[in-house]
Amino acid sequence: MLLHVPAVLTRDEVAGLRERLDRADWADGRETVGAQGAQFKHNLQLPEASPVRAEAGRVVSAALERNPLYFSAALPTKVLPPRFNRYQGGGEYGFHVDGSVLVMGPPDARWHVRSDISCTLFLSDPDEYDGGELTVTDTYGEHEVKLPAGDMILYPSTSLHKVTPVTRGARVAAFFWVQSMVRLDWHRTMLFELDQTIQKLRARHGETPEAVALTSHYHNLLRLWAEV
Repeated sequence: MLLHVPAVLTRDEVAGLRERLDRADWADGRETVGAQGAQFKHNLQLPEASPVRAEAGRVVSAALERNPLYFSAALPTKVLPPRFNRYQGGGEYGFHVDGSVLVMGPPDARWHVRSDISCTLFLSDPDEYDGGELTVTDTYGEHEVKLPAGDMILYPSTSLHKVTPVTRGARVAAFFWVQSMVRLDWHRTMLFELDQTIQKLRARHGETPEAVALTSHYHNLLRLWAEV
């Protein structure tokens, strides 16, 4: 499922984050990938130990906590702290697939996240830069994504994807990975569509017996597929 989640951040939150990020010390993004990824990755990234990264990550995490559309689609059980990247001066990231299991924490307290869902939260408006489209490949072809600042795209981490070269301005974004309670993308898609249908029926007709019956089916499917 490829899903656009609008207005994750308010315009004021975006402005506050950009003010801090534009003054931050950035590092070569290739430092965070292996030998294969380093051949295709040409961008800047906030270092893991950056206090700006930690502070900005808390803002993003708080926004996600209050977003019901994100929760309905992702059904998160583990979420990696948001990271931040910057593409400029021809920076790009060629086609690649995200690592399947990601490791966080100090050596004596490691924890692992299975990357089921990849998320990019745009912090630059489309008119601030040329290029920089996130291109996601699936069975229906290639999908180019370039969203307003504050909006987010979710897509399966199994997807091949790239960021096209930025030829003017700077493309700034937050990105992170989610381990979902529901491992399979097609199961998550069915649950998401069922949940959205239930909410629309409730808004239109109230708490009808039919809405209650569909809610029962939703929770029983989630009970069947969830890993917690």
